[in-house]
Amino acid sequence: MDSKTQDARRVGGTSGFNGYEAQTDDLLRGAVTAVGDAAYRWSIDDDRIDWGPGVGVLFGISDISAIATHRDFTSRIALEGPSRYERICLSREGDAGQGVPYELEYQIRDDFGGMRWIEDRGRWFAGEDGTPAHAIGVMRAIDERHNREALLVRLSTYDELTGLLNRVRLKEALGEALIAAQRGRQNSAFLLLAVDNLALINDAFGFDVADEVIVCIGERLTGLARRGDSLGRYAGNKFGLVLNNCSEERLSDVCERLLAEVRDRVVVTARGPVAVTVSAGSIALPGHASSVDQALARAEEALVSAKQKLRNSHVIYAPSREREKTRLRNINVADELITALNDRRIRIAYQPIVDARTGEPALHECLVRMERPDGTIVPAGHFVPVAEKLGLIGLLDYRVMELAVDTLRERGDVKLSLNISGRTIGDRLWRDTLAAHLHAAPGFAERLVIEITETVAIHEIGELTEFVGGFRDLGCQIAIDDFGAGYTSFRNLKTLDVDLVKIDGSYVIDLVNNRDNQFFVRTLVDLAHNFNLPTVAEWVSNAEEVEMLRNLGVEYLQGFYLGEPALALPAARGSGVISSTRLRAAPA
Repeated sequence: MDSKTQDARRVGGTSGFNGYEAQTDDLLRGAVTAVGDAAYRWSIDDDRIDWGPGVGVLFGISDISAIATHRDFTSRIALEGPSRYERICLSREGDAGQGVPYELEYQIRDDFGGMRWIEDRGRWFAGEDGTPAHAIGVMRAIDERHNREALLVRLSTYDELTGLLNRVRLKEALGEALIAAQRGRQNSAFLLLAVDNLALINDAFGFDVADEVIVCIGERLTGLARRGDSLGRYAGNKFGLVLNNCSEERLSDVCERLLAEVRDRVVVTARGPVAVTVSAGSIALPGHASSVDQALARAEEALVSAKQKLRNSHVIYAPSREREKTRLRNINVADELITALNDRRIRIAYQPIVDARTGEPALHECLVRMERPDGTIVPAGHFVPVAEKLGLIGLLDYRVMELAVDTLRERGDVKLSLNISGRTIGDRLWRDTLAAHLHAAPGFAERLVIEITETVAIHEIGELTEFVGGFRDLGCQIAIDDFGAGYTSFRNLKTLDVDLVKIDGSYVIDLVNNRDNQFFVRTLVDLAHNFNLPTVAEWVSNAEEVEMLRNLGVEYLQGFYLGEPALALPAARGSGVISSTRLRAAPA
């Protein structure tokens, strides 16, 4: 017998194994007992397992004799793939004298009907024929670790609140459906559904009730989804549904059924019943999208269109050449605007606001313009609507504010009116920067009027009150622009401490011949005067309107007839400051 076989017999044979046991048994027992593990010895030839202390607690098995053989033990095991016997006894590795390591994870059934996760690590030793004869190992409970791993897997796949697919997995399901549709196997569709007015539910009932609503709607949609469809939570109040084997012709009926399932039954919450509706945007695949991102974007677009209609509406995406042209134009204008901002090609055009009695400029409104690289000047109507739609208006307002401050610094004889967007009301950087300029240059604030549109005042009255108070304390004057357009003028004048109102220009158009407009202007002037506030009429276009507005009691006038916007201010003419800290009306 060669030395290799002798070594194998010495270590793997009975006498070698017993010697190994004698040297390590006390240490092994003490160590595994201390950490709550259990050691074992398995004699493969006679199928007997000798268990160390603590195995009953580890496995939840009171009678250890019930698992004294490997056959009895494995009858309680749930193991995917090859059995424990196959993993060890049919191993293709050879024992070179030190044993062959193995490591397994599986579940074992306890006496209470539960399943416990076990990590099984050990070594098997070969007998004289080189095949496994004995194994020695340690078993450890890994329920906690396995549960953590399972939780991480679940969180990476499912939404925590609803239990539906999360956004990442939903996009994967949409990608799979799109690929199948592109290969011609079946038509598919994607629906994006959003809970209508969830913010109102949050305000009225609380976020916990809103969560109950989301969960309930998810359950109802799950009940309508077919086998093979994929339903997930796309965002806070949005659900996504991938419909496999769904033609475009059937899509409208599917949407109606989903909307009705939510609409026709109230959601019963912990605080009472809540009536809920959803709106939906959908897209047929593969006809109207070539990628997942494109499908999502177009479903979002359809959903926005649905929400612009009545609640509980749905829109199926349809291509539109005009819409694509508009989108392309918006992209080009946005690029042009960003380049102009970076190149410092944003300009101010100054339009005079004149005293209705004397015709002399009292102040100038700062109107934004963009200069192209060739020097041509682009009016605000070309780019401001795009800036508002794409969220770039704040950058414009910031640059115009900087230019207005520079003008105040250069021209101590002028008073300026600065028109800002609703977005800028809540822009802390804009507010802090302007306040810093006003603090640093005494006298600037008294020569600055900040214009706020009335539509902003309707929706942002709380935040606007703080804004107005802060800048009036610094010495600025505040004007409400487009006065009358919001139909809440009385409330705004009562709530806001403003200094001037600018009557919406739509009431001045054809004022001489339009009796309705005459009535509205007279009413708005009387309302403003009731609060001791002077008025400005915009869009004045002829001498007849000037005369009529003066007779109606309007103190200040603005329009192309009285002065077009110009990139340069006129030469100094007097103080340019409206007399009175409250811009009192000039005498008739």
